[in-house]
Amino acid sequence: MMSKRVRSNLRDTLSESFLPKLGLFLLIVMFIMAMFAPFIATHDPTSTGYYSPEGPPYPPLGYEYTATVSIDGERTEVMVTSSSEHILGTNNVGQDVFSRFVYGARVSMVVGLSATIIALLIGVPVGLVAGYFGGRLDDVLMRAADIMLAFPALVLALAMIGIFRETTVNIPDPFVYAGIAPDMPETIPLPGSVTIVAALVIWVWFARVARGEALSLRTQEYVKSSKSVGMSDARIIFKHILPNSLTPIIVLATIQLAVIILLEASLAYLGFSGTTLSWGFEIERGQDLLRRRPWISVVPGIGIMLFVIAVNLLGDWLRDALDPNISQSERGV
Repeated sequence: MMSKRVRSNLRDTLSESFLPKLGLFLLIVMFIMAMFAPFIATHDPTSTGYYSPEGPPYPPLGYEYTATVSIDGERTEVMVTSSSEHILGTNNVGQDVFSRFVYGARVSMVVGLSATIIALLIGVPVGLVAGYFGGRLDDVLMRAADIMLAFPALVLALAMIGIFRETTVNIPDPFVYAGIAPDMPETIPLPGSVTIVAALVIWVWFARVARGEALSLRTQEYVKSSKSVGMSDARIIFKHILPNSLTPIIVLATIQLAVIILLEASLAYLGFSGTTLSWGFEIERGQDLLRRRPWISVVPGIGIMLFVIAVNLLGDWLRDALDPNISQSERGV
Protein backbone atom coordinates (compact mmCIF):
# COMPACT_ATOMS: atom_id res chain seq x y z
CA MET A 1 0.00 0.00 0.00
CA MET A 2 1.36 3.43 -0.96
CA SER A 3 1.96 5.68 2.04
CA LYS A 4 0.43 9.15 2.41
CA ARG A 5 3.91 10.71 2.13
CA VAL A 6 4.57 9.02 -1.20
CA ARG A 7 1.17 9.99 -2.57
CA SER A 8 1.75 13.57 -1.45
CA ASN A 9 5.20 13.67 -3.06
CA LEU A 10 3.80 12.29 -6.31
CA ARG A 11 1.11 14.98 -6.41
CA ASP A 12 3.50 17.77 -5.45
CA THR A 13 6.19 16.92 -8.00
CA LEU A 14 3.54 16.47 -10.69
CA SER A 15 2.01 19.88 -9.99
CA GLU A 16 5.35 21.68 -9.72
CA SER A 17 6.64 20.88 -13.21
CA PHE A 18 5.22 20.66 -16.71
CA LEU A 19 7.56 17.89 -17.88
CA PRO A 20 6.10 15.07 -15.73
CA LYS A 21 2.63 16.04 -16.96
CA LEU A 22 3.86 15.88 -20.54
CA GLY A 23 5.46 12.48 -20.03
CA LEU A 24 2.39 11.08 -18.29
CA PHE A 25 0.11 12.46 -21.00
CA LEU A 26 2.19 10.93 -23.80
CA LEU A 27 2.29 7.55 -22.05
CA ILE A 28 -1.47 7.55 -21.45
CA VAL A 29 -2.11 8.42 -25.10
CA MET A 30 0.20 5.64 -26.31
CA PHE A 31 -1.26 3.15 -23.85
CA ILE A 32 -4.79 3.92 -25.04
CA MET A 33 -3.63 3.76 -28.65
CA ALA A 34 -2.00 0.36 -28.08
CA MET A 35 -4.91 -1.11 -26.11
CA PHE A 36 -7.65 0.06 -28.46
CA ALA A 37 -5.69 -0.27 -31.71
CA PRO A 38 -8.53 -2.03 -33.62
CA PHE A 39 -10.78 1.01 -33.04
CA ILE A 40 -8.18 3.71 -33.61
CA ALA A 41 -6.59 2.26 -36.75
CA THR A 42 -8.43 3.33 -39.89
CA HIS A 43 -7.44 0.29 -41.99
CA ASP A 44 -6.19 -3.24 -41.53
CA PRO A 45 -2.43 -2.67 -41.06
CA THR A 46 -1.61 -5.80 -43.07
CA SER A 47 -3.75 -4.89 -46.09
CA THR A 48 -1.88 -3.71 -49.17
CA GLY A 49 -2.80 -1.94 -52.38
CA TYR A 50 -3.67 1.53 -51.08
CA TYR A 51 -2.09 3.54 -53.89
CA SER A 52 -2.91 6.94 -55.33
CA PRO A 53 -4.74 7.18 -58.69
CA GLU A 54 -1.41 8.08 -60.25
CA GLY A 55 0.14 4.82 -58.99
CA PRO A 56 2.66 5.79 -56.24
CA PRO A 57 1.81 5.69 -52.50
CA TYR A 58 -0.25 8.44 -50.90
CA PRO A 59 1.67 11.15 -49.00
CA PRO A 60 0.46 12.47 -45.60
CA LEU A 61 -2.26 15.14 -45.46
CA GLY A 62 -1.02 18.53 -46.64
CA TYR A 63 1.97 17.01 -48.42
CA GLU A 64 2.50 16.40 -52.12
CA TYR A 65 5.42 15.19 -54.15
CA THR A 66 6.50 14.53 -57.71
CA ALA A 67 6.83 10.92 -58.83
CA THR A 68 7.91 9.37 -62.10
CA VAL A 69 5.44 6.85 -63.52
CA SER A 70 5.13 4.91 -66.77
CA ILE A 71 2.18 5.90 -68.99
CA ASP A 72 1.80 4.07 -72.30
CA GLY A 73 5.39 3.00 -72.05
CA GLU A 74 6.70 6.53 -71.49
CA ARG A 75 8.24 7.86 -68.26
CA THR A 76 6.21 10.82 -67.06
CA GLU A 77 6.38 12.97 -63.95
CA VAL A 78 3.09 13.36 -62.03
CA MET A 79 2.10 15.26 -58.90
CA VAL A 80 0.84 12.93 -56.16
CA THR A 81 -1.52 14.48 -53.58
CA SER A 82 -2.74 13.24 -50.23
CA SER A 83 -5.99 11.47 -49.36
CA SER A 84 -8.28 12.07 -46.37
CA GLU A 85 -8.60 8.28 -45.98
CA HIS A 86 -4.87 7.95 -45.30
CA ILE A 87 -3.93 10.82 -42.99
CA LEU A 88 -0.28 9.76 -42.71
CA GLY A 89 -0.07 8.38 -46.22
CA THR A 90 0.77 4.86 -47.33
CA ASN A 91 4.07 3.00 -47.61
CA ASN A 92 5.82 1.52 -50.62
CA VAL A 93 3.65 -1.63 -50.57
CA GLY A 94 0.42 0.31 -50.22
CA GLN A 95 -0.22 -0.16 -46.48
CA ASP A 96 -1.76 2.59 -44.36
CA VAL A 97 1.04 4.25 -42.35
CA PHE A 98 -1.21 5.50 -39.54
CA SER A 99 -2.68 2.04 -38.93
CA ARG A 100 0.76 0.46 -38.85
CA PHE A 101 1.93 3.20 -36.48
CA VAL A 102 -0.92 2.38 -34.09
CA TYR A 103 -0.31 -1.39 -34.21
CA GLY A 104 3.44 -0.84 -33.93
CA ALA A 105 2.80 0.98 -30.65
CA ARG A 106 0.90 -2.08 -29.42
CA VAL A 107 3.76 -4.45 -30.23
CA SER A 108 6.36 -2.14 -28.66
CA MET A 109 4.25 -1.72 -25.52
CA VAL A 110 3.66 -5.45 -25.08
CA VAL A 111 7.33 -6.32 -25.65
CA GLY A 112 8.55 -3.53 -23.37
CA LEU A 113 6.28 -4.36 -20.44
CA SER A 114 6.70 -8.14 -20.77
CA ALA A 115 10.49 -7.99 -20.97
CA THR A 116 10.70 -5.52 -18.07
CA ILE A 117 8.58 -7.76 -15.84
CA ILE A 118 10.66 -10.84 -16.72
CA ALA A 119 13.89 -8.93 -16.08
CA LEU A 120 12.54 -7.77 -12.71
CA LEU A 121 11.57 -11.31 -11.71
CA ILE A 122 15.08 -12.54 -12.56
CA GLY A 123 17.32 -9.67 -11.53
CA VAL A 124 15.76 -8.47 -8.27
CA PRO A 125 15.82 -11.84 -6.44
CA VAL A 126 19.36 -12.53 -7.68
CA GLY A 127 20.58 -9.12 -6.51
CA LEU A 128 18.84 -9.31 -3.13
CA VAL A 129 20.22 -12.80 -2.42
CA ALA A 130 23.74 -11.79 -3.50
CA GLY A 131 23.76 -8.62 -1.42
CA TYR A 132 22.15 -10.14 1.66
CA PHE A 133 24.32 -13.25 1.96
CA GLY A 134 27.52 -11.81 0.45
CA GLY A 135 30.65 -13.95 0.39
CA ARG A 136 31.28 -16.53 -2.30
CA LEU A 137 27.64 -16.57 -3.45
CA ASP A 138 27.81 -12.83 -4.08
CA ASP A 139 31.06 -13.23 -6.01
CA VAL A 140 29.67 -15.97 -8.27
CA LEU A 141 26.41 -14.17 -9.07
CA MET A 142 27.97 -10.77 -9.66
CA ARG A 143 30.81 -12.12 -11.78
CA ALA A 144 28.18 -13.73 -14.02
CA ALA A 145 26.50 -10.32 -14.23
CA ASP A 146 29.83 -8.64 -15.03
CA ILE A 147 30.38 -11.02 -17.94
CA MET A 148 27.04 -10.01 -19.46
CA LEU A 149 27.73 -6.32 -18.87
CA ALA A 150 31.04 -6.65 -20.72
CA PHE A 151 29.18 -7.00 -24.03
CA PRO A 152 27.20 -4.22 -25.74
CA ALA A 153 23.47 -4.86 -25.34
CA LEU A 154 22.76 -5.12 -29.07
CA VAL A 155 25.68 -7.48 -29.73
CA LEU A 156 24.63 -9.70 -26.83
CA ALA A 157 21.02 -9.66 -28.04
CA LEU A 158 22.05 -10.68 -31.56
CA ALA A 159 24.09 -13.58 -30.17
CA MET A 160 21.14 -14.75 -28.09
CA ILE A 161 18.75 -14.45 -31.03
CA GLY A 162 20.91 -17.03 -32.77
CA ILE A 163 20.32 -19.38 -29.84
CA PHE A 164 16.59 -18.83 -29.34
CA ARG A 165 15.75 -18.37 -33.01
CA GLU A 166 12.85 -16.19 -34.14
CA THR A 167 9.68 -17.13 -32.31
CA THR A 168 6.43 -15.18 -32.51
CA VAL A 169 3.54 -15.81 -30.14
CA ASN A 170 0.17 -14.86 -31.59
CA ILE A 171 -2.11 -13.59 -28.82
CA PRO A 172 -5.83 -13.51 -29.73
CA ASP A 173 -7.17 -9.96 -29.99
CA PRO A 174 -10.19 -9.87 -27.62
CA PHE A 175 -11.96 -7.12 -29.57
CA VAL A 176 -11.71 -8.95 -32.87
CA TYR A 177 -12.75 -12.31 -31.41
CA ALA A 178 -15.73 -10.63 -29.74
CA GLY A 179 -16.83 -9.42 -33.17
CA ILE A 180 -16.46 -5.75 -32.25
CA ALA A 181 -13.68 -5.05 -34.77
CA PRO A 182 -14.03 -7.85 -37.36
CA ASP A 183 -11.97 -6.19 -40.10
CA MET A 184 -8.75 -6.03 -38.09
CA PRO A 185 -6.02 -8.69 -37.52
CA GLU A 186 -7.27 -11.52 -35.31
CA THR A 187 -4.08 -11.81 -33.25
CA ILE A 188 -1.52 -9.61 -31.54
CA PRO A 189 1.97 -10.74 -32.66
CA LEU A 190 4.34 -10.90 -29.70
CA PRO A 191 7.99 -11.43 -30.70
CA GLY A 192 8.67 -14.11 -28.08
CA SER A 193 12.38 -14.52 -28.74
CA VAL A 194 12.95 -10.75 -28.71
CA THR A 195 11.06 -10.44 -25.42
CA ILE A 196 13.11 -13.18 -23.74
CA VAL A 197 16.37 -11.87 -25.15
CA ALA A 198 15.64 -8.31 -24.01
CA ALA A 199 14.87 -9.57 -20.50
CA LEU A 200 18.08 -11.61 -20.37
CA VAL A 201 20.11 -8.60 -21.50
CA ILE A 202 18.52 -6.18 -19.01
CA TRP A 203 18.18 -8.28 -15.82
CA VAL A 204 21.76 -7.59 -14.73
CA TRP A 205 20.97 -3.91 -14.12
CA PHE A 206 18.17 -4.84 -11.72
CA ALA A 207 20.48 -7.33 -10.02
CA ARG A 208 23.15 -4.67 -9.55
CA VAL A 209 20.77 -2.12 -8.05
CA ALA A 210 19.04 -4.70 -5.81
CA ARG A 211 22.41 -5.97 -4.58
CA GLY A 212 23.55 -2.47 -3.64
CA GLU A 213 20.36 -1.87 -1.68
CA ALA A 214 20.65 -5.23 0.09
CA LEU A 215 24.27 -4.54 1.06
CA SER A 216 23.29 -1.28 2.78
CA LEU A 217 20.09 -2.56 4.37
CA ARG A 218 21.38 -5.82 5.81
CA THR A 219 23.33 -3.89 8.48
CA GLN A 220 20.29 -1.93 9.67
CA GLU A 221 19.09 -2.43 13.23
CA TYR A 222 15.66 -3.74 12.26
CA VAL A 223 17.31 -6.48 10.19
CA LYS A 224 19.57 -7.46 13.09
CA SER A 225 16.57 -7.47 15.42
CA SER A 226 14.65 -9.74 13.05
CA LYS A 227 17.57 -12.18 13.01
CA SER A 228 17.80 -12.13 16.79
CA VAL A 229 14.19 -13.24 17.19
CA GLY A 230 14.70 -16.13 14.78
CA MET A 231 13.12 -14.77 11.60
CA SER A 232 14.23 -16.75 8.54
CA ASP A 233 16.50 -15.19 5.92
CA ALA A 234 13.85 -15.56 3.22
CA ARG A 235 11.29 -13.71 5.33
CA ILE A 236 13.76 -10.94 6.17
CA ILE A 237 14.57 -10.46 2.48
CA PHE A 238 10.95 -10.25 1.33
CA LYS A 239 9.52 -8.46 4.37
CA HIS A 240 12.27 -5.93 5.12
CA ILE A 241 14.92 -5.79 2.38
CA LEU A 242 12.69 -5.86 -0.70
CA PRO A 243 10.12 -3.20 0.39
CA ASN A 244 12.89 -0.79 1.32
CA SER A 245 14.66 -1.37 -2.03
CA LEU A 246 11.68 -0.59 -4.26
CA THR A 247 12.36 3.10 -4.91
CA PRO A 248 15.53 2.72 -7.04
CA ILE A 249 14.14 -0.46 -8.62
CA ILE A 250 10.96 1.29 -9.77
CA VAL A 251 12.92 4.21 -11.19
CA LEU A 252 15.29 1.83 -12.96
CA ALA A 253 12.33 -0.12 -14.39
CA THR A 254 11.03 2.99 -16.14
CA ILE A 255 14.45 3.71 -17.62
CA GLN A 256 14.95 0.12 -18.76
CA LEU A 257 11.50 0.12 -20.37
CA ALA A 258 12.77 2.79 -22.76
CA VAL A 259 15.97 0.79 -23.34
CA ILE A 260 13.95 -2.31 -24.21
CA ILE A 261 11.79 -0.36 -26.67
CA LEU A 262 14.96 0.83 -28.42
CA LEU A 263 16.43 -2.67 -28.36
CA GLU A 264 13.27 -4.18 -29.87
CA ALA A 265 13.22 -1.50 -32.57
CA SER A 266 16.90 -2.16 -33.34
CA LEU A 267 16.33 -5.92 -33.66
CA ALA A 268 13.27 -5.33 -35.83
CA TYR A 269 15.27 -2.93 -38.00
CA LEU A 270 17.87 -5.65 -38.50
CA GLY A 271 15.16 -8.19 -39.36
CA PHE A 272 15.18 -10.28 -36.17
CA SER A 273 11.85 -9.28 -34.65
CA GLY A 274 9.67 -12.02 -36.10
CA THR A 275 6.84 -9.58 -36.90
CA THR A 276 6.43 -6.81 -39.46
CA LEU A 277 4.14 -4.79 -37.17
CA SER A 278 7.02 -2.97 -35.52
CA TRP A 279 8.29 0.59 -35.61
CA GLY A 280 11.83 -0.64 -36.23
CA PHE A 281 10.71 -2.71 -39.20
CA GLU A 282 8.91 0.31 -40.69
CA ILE A 283 12.04 2.45 -40.39
CA GLU A 284 14.06 -0.18 -42.25
CA ARG A 285 11.38 -0.49 -44.93
CA GLY A 286 11.49 3.22 -45.74
CA GLN A 287 15.20 3.97 -45.33
CA ASP A 288 15.93 3.73 -49.05
CA LEU A 289 13.07 6.15 -49.78
CA LEU A 290 13.94 8.89 -47.30
CA ARG A 291 14.51 11.53 -49.95
CA ARG A 292 11.38 10.77 -51.98
CA ARG A 293 8.93 9.40 -49.37
CA PRO A 294 10.32 10.32 -45.96
CA TRP A 295 7.08 9.74 -44.03
CA ILE A 296 7.46 5.96 -44.23
CA SER A 297 10.45 6.03 -41.85
CA VAL A 298 9.90 9.36 -40.11
CA VAL A 299 6.48 8.49 -38.63
CA PRO A 300 7.62 5.36 -36.73
CA GLY A 301 10.84 7.16 -35.79
CA ILE A 302 8.78 9.90 -34.16
CA GLY A 303 6.81 7.21 -32.32
CA ILE A 304 9.98 5.71 -30.84
CA MET A 305 11.30 9.15 -29.90
CA LEU A 306 8.08 10.20 -28.14
CA PHE A 307 7.81 6.92 -26.25
CA VAL A 308 11.39 7.07 -24.98
CA ILE A 309 11.05 10.74 -23.98
CA ALA A 310 7.79 10.02 -22.15
CA VAL A 311 9.25 7.08 -20.22
CA ASN A 312 12.33 9.07 -19.19
CA LEU A 313 10.19 11.99 -18.03
CA LEU A 314 8.13 9.55 -16.00
CA GLY A 315 11.29 8.09 -14.51
CA ASP A 316 12.53 11.53 -13.46
CA TRP A 317 9.17 12.26 -11.84
CA LEU A 318 9.18 8.99 -9.88
CA ARG A 319 12.77 9.55 -8.77
CA ASP A 320 12.00 13.02 -7.48
CA ALA A 321 8.86 11.86 -5.70
CA LEU A 322 10.14 8.61 -4.21
CA ASP A 323 13.68 9.56 -3.19
CA PRO A 324 13.59 11.44 0.15
CA ASN A 325 17.26 12.41 -0.22
CA ILE A 326 16.58 14.74 -3.17
CA SER A 327 16.25 18.33 -2.05
CA GLN A 328 13.87 20.87 -3.55
CA SER A 329 16.77 22.70 -5.22
CA GLU A 330 17.81 19.46 -6.96
CA ARG A 331 14.25 19.01 -8.19
CA GLY A 332 14.36 22.44 -9.75
CA VAL A 333 11.72 23.89 -7.42
